[in-house]
Amino acid sequence: MLRLRYEPVDLFRLVHKVPELAGCSDLAMDPLLATLDQVLDDEKLLLLAWNDYVTRRPHCLETGRDSTPVEALLRLQALRRLYGWSYDQVRTQVKGSLALRQFTRLYGHRVPSKATLDDWALALHPATVRLIHQRIVQIGVREHVTQGRKLRSDGTVTETNIHYPTDSSLLSDSVRVLGRMLTAARRTVGRDRRVSPKLFVNHTRSTKRLARAIARAVRKRQTVENTPKIQRQYRKMIRVAQETVAHVQTVVPMMEGRPGHAEQALAKTLTHYLPLVRQVIDQTERRIVRHESVPAPDKLVSLFEPHSQVIRRGKPAPRETEFGRKLWLDEVDGGLISDYRLLVGNPPDAEAFAPSVQQHRKLFHHPPELVATDRGAASPTNESAAQRAGVTEVCLPEAGHRTPERIAYERQAWFRLGERFRAGVEGRISVLKRARQLDRCRDHGEPGFEKWVGWGCLVNNLVLIARALLHRRRRRRATADA
Repeated sequence: MLRLRYEPVDLFRLVHKVPELAGCSDLAMDPLLATLDQVLDDEKLLLLAWNDYVTRRPHCLETGRDSTPVEALLRLQALRRLYGWSYDQVRTQVKGSLALRQFTRLYGHRVPSKATLDDWALALHPATVRLIHQRIVQIGVREHVTQGRKLRSDGTVTETNIHYPTDSSLLSDSVRVLGRMLTAARRTVGRDRRVSPKLFVNHTRSTKRLARAIARAVRKRQTVENTPKIQRQYRKMIRVAQETVAHVQTVVPMMEGRPGHAEQALAKTLTHYLPLVRQVIDQTERRIVRHESVPAPDKLVSLFEPHSQVIRRGKPAPRETEFGRKLWLDEVDGGLISDYRLLVGNPPDAEAFAPSVQQHRKLFHHPPELVATDRGAASPTNESAAQRAGVTEVCLPEAGHRTPERIAYERQAWFRLGERFRAGVEGRISVLKRARQLDRCRDHGEPGFEKWVGWGCLVNNLVLIARALLHRRRRRRATADA
């Protein structure tokens, strides 16, 4: 049965009643963690998550054993991203820490397992994480950490958790995944004597051997175009993959016609992977056999994270090509990330910046006084749109050749101050990647990717709000002591 929270208990007060521990100064929560505890003590945050969790199971409000409360689940998720822990580490650390038990509001109750934490995290929708993020920004406005007077924007890339996508490795993955499921299908469909055993042959070993041979040849700086041996190996891998696809197409109708839940689930999984494997075969034939240039939007770089995209941003090697998703981040004064967006493909920064000012007005109910981006997002259209939206200082440095009038315009004092303000977003992106794990997404699927980014921005804002409140209190205490 779903619960909102446990009955409050002050664990530190209980511990201090023990004579041997009375007056022990070490038994206290870290000041930053204690301030975070107060920031998260907001009823609207719980209700936003409650709306998702209450629809997770039918009748979850009337029947079933008591669940981990929504309040504790939200805090456990925030704790995971605050310290960069896995679910297993979260459980281990919270289980043995008095301060973390108090912070997560679990008190003396059982800490949920990593599987339970993962299930509850999946039940939270990306749109709900975005609403929670917006609520945290509103708390920042309420606590005077930001007023939304300045806005700076920039793009970055978060990689998906995949290996480097070569044609041979993708073909090997395809045969391995389909072969593994054909082996599982043999246990049910293969019992029928009318079905040929050849339908369930697993070619994983042969494709792995071919992939290793191609990799060795490539390491010797042999190119695909002028090496007949590599061409033959690729063609053999393609034939094996096509044969496996043909076997799967024969087996799937047999699985769908059976009443068992396991057979239906296996048929659904095979149906999901079939078009992806066909795309891998097609792009390999185009590039290796027909020597065509496959555009980046047409490439599939992972069977398991098909939303991953090829992104080139003009960086020096070895980061000239990244595989993941391009993000657009909006930051306001106070360092808070006011908005984040997942972009489709690799659009120019000028197109990605267009919705930023309008989204700012929706969130803060007024336009920013200053807008600043780099040269990649600058365009006459964006500049005029920002001015029409009510922005008084539009700091978009023009790229390429500039007229003398434009040079004089960009040399004004307010424009140069705006450029200095814009440079801070680079440091913010660096912090998000290093401390909030936005360098690489560890969750699966596009919804998991969006939630991973949302939690990273959300925890960044929580820490900044807590630090600002803590600094303010210390300054007041120092003034009172003086």
